[in-house]
Amino acid sequence: MLSVYFEYTLGDGIIKGVFEELNIKKQNKMKLSVVIPAYNEEKRIPATLHAIDTYLKKQEFEYQIIVVVNGSHDQTYEVVRELATKEIANLTAVNLAKGGKGYAVKKGILEYADGDVIMFMDADNATPISEVSKFFQYFEKGYDIVIGSRYLDPDKVKVHQPFYRILLSRASNLLIQIMAAPGIKDTQVGFKAFNKKAAKDIFRFVTISRWGFDFEVLKIGFDRGYRIKEVALSWTEHGGGHVPLKAYIESLLDLFKIKFRSLRGDYTKALKEN
Repeated sequence: MLSVYFEYTLGDGIIKGVFEELNIKKQNKMKLSVVIPAYNEEKRIPATLHAIDTYLKKQEFEYQIIVVVNGSHDQTYEVVRELATKEIANLTAVNLAKGGKGYAVKKGILEYADGDVIMFMDADNATPISEVSKFFQYFEKGYDIVIGSRYLDPDKVKVHQPFYRILLSRASNLLIQIMAAPGIKDTQVGFKAFNKKAAKDIFRFVTISRWGFDFEVLKIGFDRGYRIKEVALSWTEHGGGHVPLKAYIESLLDLFKIKFRSLRGDYTKALKEN
């Protein structure tokens, strides 16, 4: 009623003012949520967070950065909390007493992320946040999940992993493609994005809390009918955050668990009920 009254009194000027206010609200809608799992990253994470914030501040959309510290023994949480308090306004620090990388990402996405696009990336900044700009076009084309890949264009990999790790990774990927993620060349790179609906839906079903969660996420995505796009991206091996050898064995066991759950229909039950 108030707008009608002023429209009558002031004419076109107030109509313009109303539409400008609505336009501002549209621009301020949260577009991107960045979830970062962090374990003993007190030395590297400040540079990563500053780089992310510096880039995103230049973009014409709202964003949030969520760091989920999972069972760290150093001062990672304190460092992130101080940055959130004093330097980076859009930063949220979450501290978990225990839980692996998968659990941290799940917690961040389900309980804190609110963007139209929700992504997670690694704390070592192996892939710069600017690479997410390549993803948006695919969401506009109707894809639900867009993931980065080191193997679609090897020239984009600036510093490579040791040869034996590349060999292990390639051998593991063949098995993962057969059992969980057909056609996906790189399931493990820590740079994946989802539209909000897919993210909130998929992560409800994630059960793997450690390294194997990446291919469980993709398997759930396939089982629930989401469209997935793999995109070549820039990636640099920084060192200091290697996956331990025993993690490959644990992930292999997780892969069989994921396949069994899929065959049992665990990832589609709720879809059928809804």
